[in-house]
Amino acid sequence: MEHNVLGSELVPCSYDPLTGYFRDGCCNTDATDLGAHVVCARMTAEFLEFSRRRGNDLSTPRPELRFPGLKPGDRWCLCAARWKEAHEAGCAPWVVLESTHIGALEFVLLEDLQRHAWPQRSPSN
Repeated sequence: MEHNVLGSELVPCSYDPLTGYFRDGCCNTDATDLGAHVVCARMTAEFLEFSRRRGNDLSTPRPELRFPGLKPGDRWCLCAARWKEAHEAGCAPWVVLESTHIGALEFVLLEDLQRHAWPQRSPSN
């Protein structure tokens, strides 16, 4: 059983579009996942443009790679390093903590992920 950054069982990120390094809907990982696709992120237009400018166009479909192309609101398992880069640039997408693999903590701080949690939680939660 895989765990999320909260220490509980990893919850699927998205089945539509079908995401994950293994295209199983979850941000699971193993040693072959060199990009560490472990952050379940809710796409924003700002992040998609940021990623495109960095040379990774996530909006254009690539059927040969089983990639549908993303739009704002879609959930997707992002590379932890890309999420961190976007965070440092001030345009990180929202994060679904329950669906973000615990391995993300090797790259980013839990506090940073929590500040970008989706859905947004009130300070009392």
